[in-house]
Amino acid sequence: MDGLLILSLETSTGCGSIALTRNGRLLAEATAQPEVTHSRRLLGTVSWIMQAAGVDWSEINGIGVSLGPGSFTGLRIGLAAAQGLALAAGIPLVGVETLDALALACIGVREERICPVLDARKQEVYAALYKPGERNGYPVRQNDDQAVSPEKLTEAIDRPTVLAGPAVAVYREVFAKNSFIRLLSASLAHPRALYVGLLAERMLASGLWLDPVLISPKYVRASEAEMTLQKKKGKLVQGPETDKLLERKS
Repeated sequence: MDGLLILSLETSTGCGSIALTRNGRLLAEATAQPEVTHSRRLLGTVSWIMQAAGVDWSEINGIGVSLGPGSFTGLRIGLAAAQGLALAAGIPLVGVETLDALALACIGVREERICPVLDARKQEVYAALYKPGERNGYPVRQNDDQAVSPEKLTEAIDRPTVLAGPAVAVYREVFAKNSFIRLLSASLAHPRALYVGLLAERMLASGLWLDPVLISPKYVRASEAEMTLQKKKGKLVQGPETDKLLERKS
């Protein structure tokens, strides 16, 4: 069969998934939100999904992995697993930004901006703005990922915008105060390995893959441990994205 066969991992939230995609089609996907951590089930699920799809390692052209932002622990576990698999199999590793993949879940949106939102904890969300795709249907990123309070995000939106992602369920009442905002149910737009795989296939076909040893998660803001250490040293500095509102690009 022609086309790139991609194994993709998504562990940016508590609900992780693994998928196999080829030619823009989903071959198999496993999703779960168990009580155990990603590390205790990830590699076993990879083996299971490959067996279920009848796929051998010699057929896989690349591995896609969600880079973040998201759960610090989940991202580290997912990336470590993807790096190990890519190095062992001798195949390319493609890092996909989590919000890019989440925006792809809104591929049916045509007349509004798209703003995927992840719960960043500490009364903040991770967000970015996208224009709906025109020719190929893939959303077009308009600005960098930012960690911002849901209130500031709501105030900054001044034109019709679809908000989608896990944070919608958490801050629905806040977002609903802005009439420009249309909320997409969190159950309809959630980080999935399917979307990571679709983007990874396009990126790999364009030569956009990285050295598995050098690739790193995209945290957007400092971790709790880093913030605690900075406080002790008296050098706590907010990340460049934390206090900046979403840029209003057309």
